[in-house]
Amino acid sequence: MAEKPLLLSLLIFLAMALASSNDGDLDYSKLSGIIIPGFASTQLRAWSILDCPFSPLDFNPLDLVWLDTTKLLSAVNCWLKCMVLDPYNQTDHPDCKSRPDSGLSGITELDPGYITGPLSSVWKEWIKWCIEFGIEANAIIAVPYDWRLSPSMLEERDLYFHKLKLTFETAYKLRGGPSLVFAHSLGNHVFRYFLEWLKLEIAPKHYIQWLDQHIHAYFAVGAPLLGATETIEATLSGFTFGLPVSEVSGNSSIDVQLLWSSLWMMPFSKHCKTDNKYWKHFSGGKHVGKQTYHCDEQEFWSNTSGWPTKVINIEIPSTRGFDVYPSFSEIPEANLSSMECRLPTQLSFSAREVSDGTFFKAIEDYDPDSKRLLYLLEKSYLGDPVLNPLTPWDRPPIKNVFCIYGTDSKTKVAYYFAPSGKPYPDNWIITDVIYEFEGSLISRSGNLAEGNPGAISGDETVPYISLSWCKNWLGPKVNITRAPQSEHDGADVKINLNVEHHHEEDIVPNMTRSPKVKYITYYEDSESLTGKRTAVWEIDKANHRNIVRSPVLMRELWLEMWHDIHPDAKTEFVTKAKRGPLREEDCYWDYGKARCAWPEYCEYRYVFGDVHLGQSCRLRYTTADLLSHYL
Repeated sequence: MAEKPLLLSLLIFLAMALASSNDGDLDYSKLSGIIIPGFASTQLRAWSILDCPFSPLDFNPLDLVWLDTTKLLSAVNCWLKCMVLDPYNQTDHPDCKSRPDSGLSGITELDPGYITGPLSSVWKEWIKWCIEFGIEANAIIAVPYDWRLSPSMLEERDLYFHKLKLTFETAYKLRGGPSLVFAHSLGNHVFRYFLEWLKLEIAPKHYIQWLDQHIHAYFAVGAPLLGATETIEATLSGFTFGLPVSEVSGNSSIDVQLLWSSLWMMPFSKHCKTDNKYWKHFSGGKHVGKQTYHCDEQEFWSNTSGWPTKVINIEIPSTRGFDVYPSFSEIPEANLSSMECRLPTQLSFSAREVSDGTFFKAIEDYDPDSKRLLYLLEKSYLGDPVLNPLTPWDRPPIKNVFCIYGTDSKTKVAYYFAPSGKPYPDNWIITDVIYEFEGSLISRSGNLAEGNPGAISGDETVPYISLSWCKNWLGPKVNITRAPQSEHDGADVKINLNVEHHHEEDIVPNMTRSPKVKYITYYEDSESLTGKRTAVWEIDKANHRNIVRSPVLMRELWLEMWHDIHPDAKTEFVTKAKRGPLREEDCYWDYGKARCAWPEYCEYRYVFGDVHLGQSCRLRYTTADLLSHYL
C-alpha cells in the first residue's frame, strides 16, 4: 500500500471535527497542525565562522551541521566543535556554535542531497502531499528544537516554550480554531514539559480553558513514557546513529554522544513520583533537587522498578581512577595485566537507580564522565523547578488523546558492561545484551535470561513497558479490537467489549492470531472520563524510527477522522469490521485471478500512459462513498 499523507489526514480531521462540534459547515480555513519532532530529527546550523585546517571545507553562518555528512567525513574535528556542548552548563564550544533550523525546512530532510536526501527524509513526503491537496502553507507549523539541550535550557537559552505558547495562540488567531499536536519519540517529553511549564504561566482557573481553546487532540507516537534503555548504551559506550565518527576521527562514538545524549529518555521507575513543592513539609520522601521524590512499596518489593529485569549489570574494576584508565601517553607504561590478578565486582542497577543518580555515583571513581553526567542529571532534570521528567506521566488534560506505537519487535531491555582496559573514552565494553521478544527475555547469544518479561515486546528501540504506559490513561472499561493491518473482509477481526481495566495493570487480549498476519490492536474507552476520549493503538512490527511513515497508521487516522465528523456516526470510534481500498494507489492487479483485486471496490480502467496492469486498476467509487461504509 502506498504511503498516505498522514499529516494531511490529521489536519483535515481537525478542521472537520471543529466544524462538526460547532454545528457549522466544514470550514478548511480553521485547520492547523503542530509537529514536535523526535530525537535528532531537527537540523542544526552553524552560527559561527570556523576555519578548518587540513580541510577545504570551513563552517560559515547557516551552514548545515546536523546533518552534513560531507563535512563530517572531511572535517570531523571542526564538525565536533560545532556539535559539542559543555557538560556542566550546556554552553557552546568557544570556536563554534550551532542552532536549530526553523520552520518546515528544519524537519523535512536532515541531509538534503540526491543520495543523502531520501535516506535522511523525515517529514518531506507529508509536506508534498499537503501541497498537492491545497493545504495552505501557514496551516502546517513545525516547532523544531535543539535536542541536545535539557528542558530548562531550551527555555533559558531559546525561550522555546514561550515561543511554543505563542505558536498555539497565533495559529488560533490566524485560523480560528485549535490545533492538533503530533509528537514523535522525544517530542512527547518536550510536549509534556510544555504542559507543566504552562501551569506556571497561566492562572490555574484558566489553564484547562486555554488547553480546550488551543489544542483539540494530541497524538503521541512512539512515546518513551518510561524512558528507553538504549540511552544507557549511548552514555557508556556511545551511539553514532550509523555515522562513521569513530572511523573518521579515531575517537570513540562516546565522545560525540555525551555531547548530545538526552537524559530525558533515561529509563525510570513506574513506582516513583515527584510531588509538588507542598509535599516538602511532610516526611517520608527523599529530597531530589527542589522537589520531593516518593516511591510506593511495590518499588522495593520488585527491585526492578516494574521493568522486566535490572537494566544495568556492570563489572567494577579492582583498581580506581586513573590507574584503571590511563591516558594515551601512559599506555606504554601501564601494566594492565595487574587488573587480572583481582576479580572485579559485579553490580546490578534498576531503572530507578539509574534515573536518581545511584548508578552514576557508584561508578564515579571508575569513570571520568560519571561526575559530569551526575551533575547534569541532578541540576537539569531531578532538580528542575518545573518538572522532573524522569517520573511517570498521568494522562494529559486534553480532550482527545491517541497513543500509538509499534510492538512485537526484538528490543533491548538490559545491558552487561565490563571494563575494557583501554583508556577513556573506550573504557567500557558491552559483554551482553538482554532483549525482550515473544514473551521471553533472551541474551545476545540466544539463551533465555531471568526476569519478568511481558507478553508483548517493544518497537526495537523503546521497551514495551515504556510504550504501553499510556494504557493507564484509558478508562475503567475498555473495548479491545484486533484486526489485520492489510485490507480485509472482517473474517479475522476479534473483539472483546467492556474489559475491566485496573490502573498499572497491563491489558493483554486473549485472542487467537495467525502467525503470518500483522495485526493492529485497538484499546478504546468504553467508559471515558467526562469530556475526554482516549485510545491506544498497537501496530505489529512497526519500527520506532519509521512508524511516522507507516501507511497503516495513515489509513486508520483517516478513517477515524471521517467517522468523528460524520453526523450519522453511531459509535464513539470508527468500526474495525472491514478494511478496503480507499485510494487509487490501494488498487492493484491480482495475477492469480487475472483481474483487479478487491473487485467490489476496484475495476480495470485503462488510461493513456499506464505502463502496467496495476496502474489501470482504479476505484469504482469516490473516496467519500467508500468512507461511508465505515460509519
